[in-house]
Amino acid sequence: MSDETIQLDAVELATELTIAWLSNPNTRTSADDVPAFLAQMHSSVQSLIGGANEANAPAADTEQYTPAVSARKSLANPDFIVSMIDGKPYKTLRRHLTTNGLTPEEYRARYNLKADYPMVAEAYSEARRIMAKSIGLGRKPGQKAESAARSTPTKAKRGGKAALEAAKEALGTAE
Repeated sequence: MSDETIQLDAVELATELTIAWLSNPNTRTSADDVPAFLAQMHSSVQSLIGGANEANAPAADTEQYTPAVSARKSLANPDFIVSMIDGKPYKTLRRHLTTNGLTPEEYRARYNLKADYPMVAEAYSEARRIMAKSIGLGRKPGQKAESAARSTPTKAKRGGKAALEAAKEALGTAE
């Protein structure tokens, strides 16, 4: 295909996408916004086709990102991880990264972090591990969860000597 044909295809596709966007009954826009949307759609289509300006591509790759905090400082507290994007603490970075359009691998690459840089705070991870073990996850079928079996109190009947004996047994003060 020649550059002229690609250019026409990009214009036609951008126009069709804009018409489809405007025909949606949920789209509320003024006439002043349509040309800007059409221009944005055209540039998006051109970049997808590959006819984007070659000068813009290397500029995006060489952009340097300054971290809000150092890697050491982001992991200093075991209760949370401080984001290098905005400097705020999070128990887990995954949702924060997706709202910023990043994957964990892209985040690590952007800030030159090691491949084993954690995405979840240490204390949060430990709490989730303990909870999972207490409900029996991670064990083979047929095995009993030790902590679940130990922590389950024996049910006593409603009253009298049986309730008193069960309470003494639970407290460990059997006579």
